[in-house]
Amino acid sequence: MLNVSILVVGPVQTNCYIVHNGPGKCVVIDPGDEPAKILSKLDSLKVTPEAILLTHGHFDHIGAVRELQEKFPEAPVYAYTKEELLLKSPELNESSSMGPEGIVLEGVTYLEDGAELKLVGETWKLIYTPGHTIGSCCYYVESAPVLFSGDTLFADSCGRTDLATGNMKDMINSIRNVLMKLPDKTMVLPGHGPNTSIGIERRQNFIMRM
Repeated sequence: MLNVSILVVGPVQTNCYIVHNGPGKCVVIDPGDEPAKILSKLDSLKVTPEAILLTHGHFDHIGAVRELQEKFPEAPVYAYTKEELLLKSPELNESSSMGPEGIVLEGVTYLEDGAELKLVGETWKLIYTPGHTIGSCCYYVESAPVLFSGDTLFADSCGRTDLATGNMKDMINSIRNVLMKLPDKTMVLPGHGPNTSIGIERRQNFIMRM
């Protein structure tokens, strides 16, 4: 059984998830800011990252990655292949707007759509869901079942598409034709705001009413 701890970090209240099966290894998803807060939570849970998963490359989802890489160099950082563009560009990932020292991530392992990872005893599947950015993705654990949806799918909403590489047509397709194929009981843990489920969003999300 997966245990999920949620930390809300940074100026735009990003959900950072720490997923584990008890003391030992964990998965950190979207460590967006406040590295000291994240490290303190890892310490209190008595877990160390087996991997760091990124749903996309905006500053508010990657702001603490470099500190975690320094602390846990053995933990790979994963993202979808097309998101390398944003992860290496402070202008595109919006970090240049937050101060003179933008974020450029190195040492990231880039995955393709459908790639599977064995982490904390479970199989994690990367689902490519462009729209918010060109390389946005979600991570699905079928055994749970749970979907970490980043800024693709929110409760009765979706991520914005007006930033660099965003595309509303892609967003609609990702939600309607990709994520809505998942079982209704799948819990959705988004990049911002409260959790929801695929079944609820199938009935209530405004994308499905368009």
